[in-house]
Amino acid sequence: MSGHACIVGWAHTPFGKLDNIDIEELIQAVVRDSIAHAGIQASDIDFAAVGVYNNGLNPQGFEAGLLSLHQPDLRFTPAVHVENACATGSAAIHSVMDAIESGRARIGIAIGAEKMTGVPPTRIPEILSSGCYRKEEDNPLGFAGIFGQITQAYFDRYGDHSHSLAQIAAKNHINALANPYAHVRRDLGLEFCDQVSEKNPLVAGPLRRTDCSMVSDGAAALILADEETARALRRAIRFRSRVQVNDFMPLSRRDPIAFEGAHRAWQQALSKAGVGILDLDLVETHDCFTTAEMLEYEAMGLAPRGEGWKVILEGRTRKDGQLPVNVSGGLKARGHPLGATGVSMHVMAAMQLAQEAGDMQLPQAELAGIFNMGGAAVANYVSILERLK
Repeated sequence: MSGHACIVGWAHTPFGKLDNIDIEELIQAVVRDSIAHAGIQASDIDFAAVGVYNNGLNPQGFEAGLLSLHQPDLRFTPAVHVENACATGSAAIHSVMDAIESGRARIGIAIGAEKMTGVPPTRIPEILSSGCYRKEEDNPLGFAGIFGQITQAYFDRYGDHSHSLAQIAAKNHINALANPYAHVRRDLGLEFCDQVSEKNPLVAGPLRRTDCSMVSDGAAALILADEETARALRRAIRFRSRVQVNDFMPLSRRDPIAFEGAHRAWQQALSKAGVGILDLDLVETHDCFTTAEMLEYEAMGLAPRGEGWKVILEGRTRKDGQLPVNVSGGLKARGHPLGATGVSMHVMAAMQLAQEAGDMQLPQAELAGIFNMGGAAVANYVSILERLK
């Protein structure tokens, strides 16, 4: 490899129910805006990766073919479509980094996008079930059903920690108040999140509606460049390390609450970066359900197995805590357009490191960690970012 790739620009649409925009328009918006943010021309881009999960969410496939429709200078630029469940965005980033670090490209663009609300809500669980091992795990509640089972397994082993899950939800909704891109910018309050009610019913197992991320539309993009090129541009956020670790897809083949693949990914990424978890100034992690964030506290090393619930009770991951987690609001409140999520998480972290996070800005942000997963901790991606320029 020719050296670490760097983030030199980005773009992000609002996340939410975006009725008057389709997948093509979402992609074009972030392509245009990220090019402008990086201070480059479309003709400077040598490679593009477009991450869209789709799988029935909209009729337009072959999304990599859409790039040049509104950017004629990309007409002959190599572009690929990638998919890796909810880690699709990170897969797109890795594809571009591979092209840059192998010397095949100098500048590339990674795009993540999804239009989820164009199909009837009743179809969503079935479509999302394709991200689990359907021979054993197919159920009418989709991924909520899977994480309902995971949550119940954790409670059976370590006790009912619904209150801690409610605290995670409340924290992330408070954080999203400062994020202009977030799907839900509303402080729901701990009391509401902690109670089963008509407006906050049980969805699957012990999971309440407030424990589940939203069905969202949206897109995000990163412009990446080799380090030499990045130093000559406006900003440079370097990948100090980046790791992907896969685990068995069927939950029956592993301990469903151990998140071993996630743990290994964190261990490898921290080791390669030469830092410990508490050296980080912030983490953006994959809270598709509040249970996931709790289990990820354990996977990243903030708590031993079975004690992740203590981390939020002690306030250690709040914005003013020992290690702020999901300052952007996370998937829970920022939204979770599947293909866009991994790219969005990197944008949120890069904004902090570049001191461009606006009202979300942390007073100290020099080193950031990102965890994005596909499936129930099947495809596990960890990035450690630092500011180069």
